Formats: sequence, C-alpha cells, structure tokens
Amino acid sequence: MSGGAATRPLARIGGTTGERRLPPQPAAGVRNTRRRSLVRVLLTGAAGFIGAHIHRKLRDAGHEVVGIDLMLAAAHGGEAEPPYGVERVDIRDPEGLDTCLRGVDAVCHQAAVVGAGVSAQDAPAYASHNDLGTAVLLAAMDRARCRHLVLASSMVVYGEGSYRNSLGAAAVPPSRRIADLDDGRFDHLDAAGQPLAWDPVDEDAPLRPRSLYAAGKLAQENYAAAWAFATGSTVTALRYHNVYGDHMPRDTPYSGVAAIFRSMLEAGESPRVFEDGCQARDFVHVSDVAAANLAALERPLDGFVPLNIASGQPITIGEVATVLAAAHGGKAPVVTGEYRAGDVRHIVASPERARRALDFTAAVAPAAGLADFASAPLRAVVGRGAPAWR
Repeated sequence: MSGGAATRPLARIGGTTGERRLPPQPAAGVRNTRRRSLVRVLLTGAAGFIGAHIHRKLRDAGHEVVGIDLMLAAAHGGEAEPPYGVERVDIRDPEGLDTCLRGVDAVCHQAAVVGAGVSAQDAPAYASHNDLGTAVLLAAMDRARCRHLVLASSMVVYGEGSYRNSLGAAAVPPSRRIADLDDGRFDHLDAAGQPLAWDPVDEDAPLRPRSLYAAGKLAQENYAAAWAFATGSTVTALRYHNVYGDHMPRDTPYSGVAAIFRSMLEAGESPRVFEDGCQARDFVHVSDVAAANLAALERPLDGFVPLNIASGQPITIGEVATVLAAAHGGKAPVVTGEYRAGDVRHIVASPERARRALDFTAAVAPAAGLADFASAPLRAVVGRGAPAWR
C-alpha cells in the first residue's frame, strides 16, 4: 500500500506568487483494481452533513465505523448531542484520538469548520479545527501505525478555475477588481476585450487559495502530503466541488448556495442570485460524495493523490436557482448584480482522474438532483454563531 510514498517528491512551493503545483500522479492515471477487505474505519465529523452520509455508506458496505464529532454549535446548534453511533471527541485531543484509533485500519477525515468565511475573525477557527486538528490526527495515526487516510479537501484550493482566451490559448487572469465588480463587469477579459471561457480544472492546476477556508484546506493537504512522505503512508485527498443534498444545514452564512436558495423559497421569497447568474460551477450530490469516500477507502493509492470529486456536468448559479424555484413552485429568481468579495468567476472540474483511479463516476446529474433537493429535508437544528476555536 505504501510503496510509492517513499520515492515520491513532496509538493513544492515555487515562484513569487505563492502558487503550489503538485508533481504528476502516475498512480492516478490508470484504473486502480486493488480493493481492501472489510476494515475498521475512524470517521471524523461523523455527525455532519457529509459525514452522516458517509457513515451510513460505510456501514451499509459492511465496514466497522468508529464515528466521532465535536458537535460544534456553529454547525449543530447549542445543545446538540451526538447521534447514535457517534462519540463526542475533539480531534485536537491527542489522548482522545489514541483511544479511538485502537485497532483502526484507515481514517476518513471529514471534521472541519466549513464555508468561505464570514470575516477575518473566522481565521482562528479554521486554523485551530482544520489545520491543528489535522496535524494532531496525523501524529496520532503515526503512533497507531495507521497508514491510510482519506482526506476531505475542497475545490477552493484552486482559487480561480482554468480559462482560455478567444484564440483557445490557456489564460491566467488576475483577481477581479472591485471597481469592475461595482460597475457590473464580472467576466475576466482577454487582451482583445473578449470574456475568457472556463476550462475544466484538473488536479495538476496551480493552487491559489483566495479565502480563509481555502488557505486552511490547502494547509491540510500540505500536512497530509508531508506525513505520507515521512511515514510511507497513503493519502487520497478528495477535492469536493459544490456538495448539496438532503439534511444539508439551512439558514446560516456558512451554508452552501443551494441551501440558501432553498431557504429563500421556503420563506416565500425569490432566490437572490449574485453577479449576473452566469458563474459556472459543478454541483455534486452528497450521495456521490459518500460513494467516492467508500471507493477511496477500498482502493488505497500510493503516496499523496488529490482527486476532484464532481459531477462533471457544469451548471450556472442562475440555473441552480431556476431549477430549485421551478421544482419548489416558488418565485422566480432575481439577479441582483451584487457580489461577494473574493468569489471566483468560474470553477468547473475535470472528474477524469477520479474515474481512472477509483472507478468513480457521479451517478446524480445536477438538474435531477437539484430538482429533488427542492423538497428534500434540511437539517432541523440551525447552527448558532461563529465557529468557536477554544
């Protein structure tokens, strides 16, 4: 399982922009046929939106799951108790992790403070729970001689997506200017003044995080890559794109846009679509994310391998709002022209490497999945307040 890790070079930092490029991943270029037998898995963040779906998926596949979750009030509400089969454990607690890791064969690490961040005051929470927590977990895994990690990462590590100009050549645009956004100019333009077209981003693209959350997710990947190299372990980092589905949290600034649109429709309001609604994204159903985690646990890849987890079917934010409004029978979306500083224009994924490495292909098309999501149950307990970190 760990043969490739000892010779694979660490990701390198280069240039003056702080970009990070991962070296080629030969193990991910072909279909992986190795499958693990039933294992004992430590699942962090097991009570969360994604974690709960993974918990059920792993158990249905016959794996033994040790589920833990800190039950942060920002995600679960102030008085929430862990659900059945989940223990309250802080991944920043080394002794607690040592107990949980006894007899564990693999770790599926989902625990995180999520979202793009509401303000700079969220930075300590991301650093504490996401980065310090991951470092403490990796050290505990080393003590337990547990050598296989599936890490929940995110497409936010890319920052802007990939682009091509009007001649078809690759283009790397700078950050959008506030003055242009204020004037309603949302597209990146090429030298001829034509909008840049999006291109699917693959796992070898430069990593340029543009939010506090993104900076923390990239730090998690860096820690995991270094740990894999130092210990001869295997890490599969699943870069989730826009995840949605039943039991998603509602009515919080840390929720995804699909849940925010849902909440507006339920309140009898029109979904408010920022910019011009033409921002391209990839929406992947939570059931597909759970399936990807199962595949990654059952098919360890050599060394550190990042994989896009996406539907492979791009959709615009305006289309997301339109599908939800039609399926809900609610008011039509309103395109407001507002913007959120730091948002990227387009980010669309290539899922090809995950297909080859894990034999994973998303089963739920965004149009059908979002229509179902319009009436799917959302999490009843609303998260309260900003994430705590101490």
